[in-house]
Amino acid sequence: MSEIEPTTPRRRSRGRRILANLGWVLGGAALTLLLVADPLDLHPLDTWMHDVLAHRHRNGQPAATGEAGTAARQPGPVAAGEREVLFYRNPMDPTVTSPVPAKDSMGMDYVPVYADQVDAAAGGPVVTIDPGVVQNMNVQTAPVLRRDLTKPIRTVGYLDYDQQQMVSVTTKYSGFIEKVDVNYVGEPVRRGQPLFEIYSPELVQTQEELLSALSFARRLEGAPPDARRRAEALAEAARTRLSYWDISPAQIERLEASGQTLRTLTVTSPAAGVVMKRMPGMEGMGVKPGMELFHIADLSSLWLSVEVYEDQLPWLREGSEAEITLSYFPGETFRGKVRFVEPSVQEKTRTIGLRVEVPNRDGRLRAGMYATVRFDPLAAKDAVAVPRQAVIRSGERNLVIVALGEGRFAPREITLGAEGDDFVQVLAGVEPGETIVTSSQFLIDSESNLREAIQKLVSGRDEAPAGAGAGAPAADPHAGHAAGAHAGHDG
Repeated sequence: MSEIEPTTPRRRSRGRRILANLGWVLGGAALTLLLVADPLDLHPLDTWMHDVLAHRHRNGQPAATGEAGTAARQPGPVAAGEREVLFYRNPMDPTVTSPVPAKDSMGMDYVPVYADQVDAAAGGPVVTIDPGVVQNMNVQTAPVLRRDLTKPIRTVGYLDYDQQQMVSVTTKYSGFIEKVDVNYVGEPVRRGQPLFEIYSPELVQTQEELLSALSFARRLEGAPPDARRRAEALAEAARTRLSYWDISPAQIERLEASGQTLRTLTVTSPAAGVVMKRMPGMEGMGVKPGMELFHIADLSSLWLSVEVYEDQLPWLREGSEAEITLSYFPGETFRGKVRFVEPSVQEKTRTIGLRVEVPNRDGRLRAGMYATVRFDPLAAKDAVAVPRQAVIRSGERNLVIVALGEGRFAPREITLGAEGDDFVQVLAGVEPGETIVTSSQFLIDSESNLREAIQKLVSGRDEAPAGAGAGAPAADPHAGHAAGAHAGHDG
């Protein structure tokens, strides 16, 4: 026990020294963190460290400290071949600037702003891009030209019978049908083809009157002229009555040549087409004047019924040409013209009906077929036009990017007019012969907006009073506490 007691005080003394050294190390580390990182934003040492450590070599020379160092960091005369630096801006917020190199709160270097980056062009700042970057961005250009603009209008519709080519077969006299030659709906008929035979007492009586008048006229060949004229007038009156009943001249000639009354007369088709409607049970049926017995539609032309929106109507009118395609005939295109425009707008759909006349001489088209219709009316003649994809639409204004050459681009505000298929009319803003960007223009526009903000900052700095202290802008995030700290040191 007596041998252990002398060693105990020595062990305690050694432990105190270790704890003391550890405390000095931790205290020094905490102090260094406070001075360098400045988490409470209380000391200007972080600004000094940023300037000295991050920008120790500028233009090949080590950075200086103090007043001489501050003067050395101010933008000064530029040597030949070097770009003039106006100031430095925050990479995340271009409105935050510094006259000297600095870092933002995330440790990112401020970006230098050169004098050639704020050159003004007509309508906005000029963006200068390295030719290699232009190629990597796949920037494509196109010239501004004058051209005729067509406004494509696409719609769909269905084929229907031409209402101007539809006829109804009726009789203008009473009678009885004794024989029917066309027996079913859809049967094609020719013009003049027999449809049915009818017996009518009125027709028989008129035929007898005609034959009697002709016989009486022949007996009066040697009579005075007045008597012959009266006989011929009776015959002519009978011919006229038969013609009014739709008896053809050929049938009347056969009646006069034969000299015999025909018990039945044949009613022929007044037009070529197909039978759309037929009275059932016609044979042996008694008919009255005006009764519709057949309904025939001429298929040499059809109507295509389509609808267009009300805002498209100003571009269409009677006579406008249409290009028609049908899935039933792949690869073929039919042509037609607008023949009728409905006088009113449908309230529910806000559309207007059109009727397009389509020739159908070969008879391949059928009523009820669906078709796709395209109109190409002229929207503007000899107009200054640019490609549609070249226009940047912000909602409030329209822009194009003008290529000035040598990697220089400038945004230009334009006024748009009529729009065509792939081009849009420009009323003001660009002239024929200028070159505009048609791809990647959004990237250039973003850069131009940044240059525009920088240009406004430069203009504001030039207009600021001299006593405002151009060397220490208020936008510097460290300017406030740095100035206060230096004032304290000077005191």
